[in-house]
Amino acid sequence: MTFNYLNLVGNAELIKQLNYAMIYRLIVQQAPISRIQLAEISQLAPASITKITRQFLKNKLIKEIDTQQSTGGRPAVSIEAKFTHYQTIAVQLSRSHVIVELYDLGANCLVSKTYPLTDFTEKLAQKYLITLIEQFIQEHSKKIKNLIAISVVMPGLIDSVHGIVRYTPHIQVKEWPLADVLQKQFNVSIFVGNDIQSLALAESYFGTTQNVDDSILIRVHHGVGSGVIVNQQLLTNHNQSACEVGHIQVDALGDRCHCGNFGCLENRVVNRAIENRAKQMIEQGYLTKLTIAECNIANICACANQGDELAIKLVKDAGENLGRAVAIMVNIFNPQRIVLAGELIKSQEILLTAVNSALKTQSLEGLRKNLTITCSVLDDRSAIGAFALVQQALFNGSLLITLFDSNEV
Repeated sequence: MTFNYLNLVGNAELIKQLNYAMIYRLIVQQAPISRIQLAEISQLAPASITKITRQFLKNKLIKEIDTQQSTGGRPAVSIEAKFTHYQTIAVQLSRSHVIVELYDLGANCLVSKTYPLTDFTEKLAQKYLITLIEQFIQEHSKKIKNLIAISVVMPGLIDSVHGIVRYTPHIQVKEWPLADVLQKQFNVSIFVGNDIQSLALAESYFGTTQNVDDSILIRVHHGVGSGVIVNQQLLTNHNQSACEVGHIQVDALGDRCHCGNFGCLENRVVNRAIENRAKQMIEQGYLTKLTIAECNIANICACANQGDELAIKLVKDAGENLGRAVAIMVNIFNPQRIVLAGELIKSQEILLTAVNSALKTQSLEGLRKNLTITCSVLDDRSAIGAFALVQQALFNGSLLITLFDSNEV
């Protein structure tokens, strides 16, 4: 492959974008902060800081809040981000439903609505999605003063750079240009991404990995998905995908997976697999409080927490299998933190003990020395991952520049 030196070239507009992004992120994360402090931290000239913050004030992205005590000369004025002037719509397109939420720029969810999903072809799903967003905007028009972005996440192979859905397991698609379609319909910035990768990004911005550079999120639900954060950036590749953890082989003698392999992680730890295994063991005569009629993952976790031996075994087995896959990822990526998400974390203590046990025997000691494994604090069934795509665009400056340009018109 020929090395692309163009990736190293930065023009004046790119430098401007990066500087604006850096200052905005500093204000969001370290407010209240003065212009003098911004100049010291960023190493930008005070005149540049004045110019940038003037633009932020003009576009109602920040506000001045108080005057700091003077140490000689004119006292410094503190500033902080202003989140309430603009709104974004975040959408999670799941297998059976659509969640549409309204956020301000501070990641505060103002409205949340859930709708059933019954159309599973590209054309019908697209029409339905547009109708839902239009209806949502109309119903909540009093709260939507300045809509600047719509973001959509879903499972599958999503080209977030070009806004194209290449594959999703529940809708028949063929190079679905979703971002272009929504942009033409609503005339705002559009972001499209994979749901689990976006959730990992949300965890980095708003959850348990805010204070670490390198982390991995693994979510167990219908399938097993993961997102990898390296140096506070979401890891993707030429295909806009990375780390298909669900198809790591954890049992060479296991059942055949839909991917064609045997003993994949998905076959051992997803909700349906655990529920089916529980029913089989109940039918075989295992003593338990669980009943076949109510053998769902929530009840399994609840019974495990109450000391039910069968339920504990089910959660422990899932945790050990999950731990084998975690060990592989630790050996490859050496993260500072692993975050687990999904219904299975309702039995957190049993799950984490089992994961750590497998990790201890199958990963290098030096790589797990400073590693912590925890459970997500975010609602993984919300659209917070979709909003994280908007936050990413604010923090890399692309949405800021778009906002400034649109307000100049």
